[in-house]
Amino acid sequence: MILDHAMFLPHTRIQSGRNSREEQGQRAGKGTTMRLARTLSSVVAAAISTAACGGDSAHAAATTFRCTNPKSGTTWEVKVDYDRGTADSFPAEITGSQIAWHDTLHGGYYYLDRATGALTFLNASSTGGYATHHTCQAD
Repeated sequence: MILDHAMFLPHTRIQSGRNSREEQGQRAGKGTTMRLARTLSSVVAAAISTAACGGDSAHAAATTFRCTNPKSGTTWEVKVDYDRGTADSFPAEITGSQIAWHDTLHGGYYYLDRATGALTFLNASSTGGYATHHTCQAD
């Protein structure tokens, strides 16, 4: 005799008061199949993203630029993380020709020309603001 207890336990069927080993095996198999499918889809997604980046140095995870103020000779580093889309830990707009970001801590906007290494800093003020120009090279 098969009793359908759908109103109490959805999709559960009891045969003579107990589940058969065959039904238990089918349920375990479905769960295993779903876990395997999720794992495989994660592996495929990781492989596709790795293949899309390839070995191209332009798509490296991070690059450090050494920048110099040509008037004072002061140097500093700017770290650009392409995977996270950040420059000096600030959100950045990264394109094929330029990296731009806003320094929310000190103020000002930075624009780095990727072809020439020219870094322009723009800062607005009540008197009109100013711009400074620097040069950068990737390490």
